[in-house]
Amino acid sequence: MQSIRPFTSDNMNTILILISLASAVLSAPQNYDRPSGPFEIVPIISDNRNGPLDGVYAFDFETGDGIKRNEQGSPSGPQGAVVSQGGWTFTFPDGSPAQFSFVADDAGYRVESPLLPVGPPLPPHALEQIEKARQEEASGIFFDEQGFQTSGSSNRPQYSK
Repeated sequence: MQSIRPFTSDNMNTILILISLASAVLSAPQNYDRPSGPFEIVPIISDNRNGPLDGVYAFDFETGDGIKRNEQGSPSGPQGAVVSQGGWTFTFPDGSPAQFSFVADDAGYRVESPLLPVGPPLPPHALEQIEKARQEEASGIFFDEQGFQTSGSSNRPQYSK
């Protein structure tokens, strides 16, 4: 005659673990081939990389949909800081081209592109004020932050066109 063993905490833990594993296996995605949706796999046409070696590096790549990216850098900035330059190009969905270039150095990160907005030109009265300040500075006339005339030139802004 076979005896039936009562449920113990060890038996219950084993049963719960088995049920958890079975539910995890059954709920796993069944299709790993490709993500669903209107995605297109874009090939990498070229991918060239050099470095970094002693702070010097360069890379460029191009994708099958026309995206191009390049960058190079070297530790030629102040105190050995890496100075970088490069750019990227791509085509907008409407077919118009986009081109950007950049420089990153001790003067900051600067991007150039015909697509970036440009502020309006300074109005004539602002240009006149800048010129007046330049002439006063050349004559030794300085003003503090509150507009009072001072005699020194220490820590004065330099005006340029």
